[in-house]
Amino acid sequence: MSGNSRWDDDFRARAAERPNAVAVVDPANREALLGSPPRRLTWTELDTEVDAVAAVLHEHGIGADDVVGTQLPNTVELVIAYLACARIGAIVSPFPMPYREYELTQLGAVAGLSALVTVGEFGGRAHAAQARAVADGLPGLDTVLAWGPELPAGVESLDALPAPAKPVPHIQRHPADVVTLCWTSGTEATPKCVPRDANGWRVIGEGCAAAPQLTADDVILSPFPLVNMAGFGGVFMPWLLTGARLVQHHPFDLPTFLQQIATERVTYTLAPPALLTGMLNAPGLLDAADLSSLRVIGSGSAPLTGRLIREWRDRFGIEVTNFFGSNEGVPLISDQFTVPDPDARAAYFPWFGGPGLSWPNPASIGVHTRLVDLATGEEITKPGLPGELRVTGPTIFSGYWGGVGDPFDAEGYYRSGDVFAIAEEDPRLLRYVGRARDIIVRGGMNISPAELEDLLVEHPAVAEVAVVGMPDELLGERTAAVVVLTPGADPPTLDEFVALLRERMIASYKLPERLEVVDALPRNPVGKVLKRELRERLRA
Repeated sequence: MSGNSRWDDDFRARAAERPNAVAVVDPANREALLGSPPRRLTWTELDTEVDAVAAVLHEHGIGADDVVGTQLPNTVELVIAYLACARIGAIVSPFPMPYREYELTQLGAVAGLSALVTVGEFGGRAHAAQARAVADGLPGLDTVLAWGPELPAGVESLDALPAPAKPVPHIQRHPADVVTLCWTSGTEATPKCVPRDANGWRVIGEGCAAAPQLTADDVILSPFPLVNMAGFGGVFMPWLLTGARLVQHHPFDLPTFLQQIATERVTYTLAPPALLTGMLNAPGLLDAADLSSLRVIGSGSAPLTGRLIREWRDRFGIEVTNFFGSNEGVPLISDQFTVPDPDARAAYFPWFGGPGLSWPNPASIGVHTRLVDLATGEEITKPGLPGELRVTGPTIFSGYWGGVGDPFDAEGYYRSGDVFAIAEEDPRLLRYVGRARDIIVRGGMNISPAELEDLLVEHPAVAEVAVVGMPDELLGERTAAVVVLTPGADPPTLDEFVALLRERMIASYKLPERLEVVDALPRNPVGKVLKRELRERLRA
């Protein structure tokens, strides 16, 4: 599968190889979510619908290097939108479904959107009307398209499109041209925009497909929002490169998830550790489920345990692959072939790009990594000492959109902000230590504390605020706000904070779930707030 990658060329190749095979399947509960029955498209049918949407975009003047925002659930339309953009050379910027006007306006301005594609309604929210409101406030965003009935004025329907009157121009893109702009929360208040090219996605996709040994005969179930590294690298690219069947799922619903595994004969899917643990611990749940087709589950975003991997293998014959990655392109993959022992696989990753090391996974080819002591800047070569993972190679992006910040060190390595240590038991492996960056991960969704702090400090009773993550067994972390009051002010309530953020139309998963009032925030000698100390207080 290695070589240069152009998404439209890859898609056309799969459609030519497997014209009558089913390519993509809707969520089983689509009708309850969107009011229309689920669809199953063959590669030929998918190609036809891609052509029709590409023609509409082209008619609106969208072409090479124009940025098209998408806010779509995991449905067949999501795949159609991505491939239609690729067909005309446009860049896709996918937004998660929970984003509201605040995030879409803020990030849409950074990306420079020319069009926005969404659905009429989903989950009780009028997404098409929301997109129209965003477009009215963003210069250059002239085109809003949507699937769904009864769309508001100014939103053009993509339902039941006729075949294009004339062929859509075939744009021959270079494999290094940008195809996606994904979003990542950092220590800055505004999420950073990560441009990725087709070749970079291909390398990551090949690595993610190699771990479960995916082929055209596989059926992939996609329960994670297909908007970032996990979606593109772990699902979309393996599907596009192999010609497997893609079964969509959104939002997550456990009965529907298990039903799809059984009825679609799913062979590979993704699930966070908390879900894998919860399913094992639920009395009788998996005894009543048909998992006989499932070979491998990919997991990540939180620590795994050896017991978890072992129980899935021993009870059901299902292997669990441990993934670690970022939108910027850091892929580490620990699977049953490279790290057979479940305890080691849960705790360690093959040291891709380590000095003198080579691995069979294609995502490791051309990658160079090193660990750097954040205090001294010295490279770490001894096991057991924590250091920031720094990476260079074909999987790493070229820099943030718009030149925001410099993510590379003096030697050109990407500063990941993730801390690892060389395993003392086996120096070919890396052990994950923690995040150097101040990110809260709630149920797999990244939350920027700085973004919330900038909004919460607007409350008149707040002199200072620090937002930190507190441990949670189910979601990994929940958000807590620690506040120093303005002299003489009455303490605000958590409900007041939530109301303030809701007024700004911020995504619900970012809302704080705990409020603590303190006399002063702990700081180090140079004045930086010691958030680790705050987290320890909350944990206690």
